[in-house]
Amino acid sequence: MPNIPAAAVAATGLVGGYAVARWTRKRPLGGAAFAAAGAVAARQWQQQAGTGKALALTGVYLAAFGGSHPLAKRIGAWPAVFSVAGAMAVTATVVTRRGQSA
Repeated sequence: MPNIPAAAVAATGLVGGYAVARWTRKRPLGGAAFAAAGAVAARQWQQQAGTGKALALTGVYLAAFGGSHPLAKRIGAWPAVFSVAGAMAVTATVVTRRGQSA
């Protein structure tokens, strides 16, 4: 099985969770996709950067989800989701690379 970077998994969880919720019209299904991707990413972050940084990145992941809602009122739903997904991917990449070089 290929090793997909945790940053990509997290970004996909944000975008995919929203897409599933929107297209199926079942928010819990979107939440399940979001949670599953978050769990996979958290496990990879823990292996790559340690428990503390994994917890911090999981907090950022949850904050990105929460932050996308008010942002969507300003810029639209899809732009908000893509914005927070991009920010999540960059943050995760920076944090895990620092964790590997230390």
